[in-house]
Amino acid sequence: MSDALIVGADGLARPSWAAGDPLLRDYYDTEWGMPVRDERGVFERLSLEAFQSGLSWATILRKRPAFREAFDGFDPDLVAAYGDRDRQRLMADAGIVRNRRKIDATITNARATIALREQGGLADFVWSFQPADTPTPTAYDQIPTQSAESLAMSKALKKAGFAHVGPTTMFALMEAIGIVDTHLLGSHRRASSGVWPA
Repeated sequence: MSDALIVGADGLARPSWAAGDPLLRDYYDTEWGMPVRDERGVFERLSLEAFQSGLSWATILRKRPAFREAFDGFDPDLVAAYGDRDRQRLMADAGIVRNRRKIDATITNARATIALREQGGLADFVWSFQPADTPTPTAYDQIPTQSAESLAMSKALKKAGFAHVGPTTMFALMEAIGIVDTHLLGSHRRASSGVWPA
């Protein structure tokens, strides 16, 4: 078993990042890597991955309830209608990450999400970049930070009007919503999504 995995008191093997903090452990055990195939769910995770850029995921996860409240549950129709007053409200909200560029990108992406409905919708669009196979890492340094598919997705989303959707951020999205399985071999969550075999 990889040194990167830690067996908890419950006998389950997790990566070190998910082994200590109860919030991260619960997220790892119940959410990360599980399929998300609805528009609002994909829009929320795409938005949070963009906000996470340059920060720790733990920071975003702790602020997620505040993000959901501030962005009307990440309802694309509501966020797409945001104007200057909403931007000011969001920049004054200490509960979220107050980054003007990322806030503007979220509003832009809500509008692009609505436009994408004519092509089948955001969820199907994102999932169309699922690769033929998935990484099989036994250690952290074997987990890629981007892929040919995340690069292609990034380019396609930018062409569709999305912002702050670079290939590294899109690979993190692919990991988070189950498009790829980068759970370490030996982790109790490996192949738990039903998308990829063990």
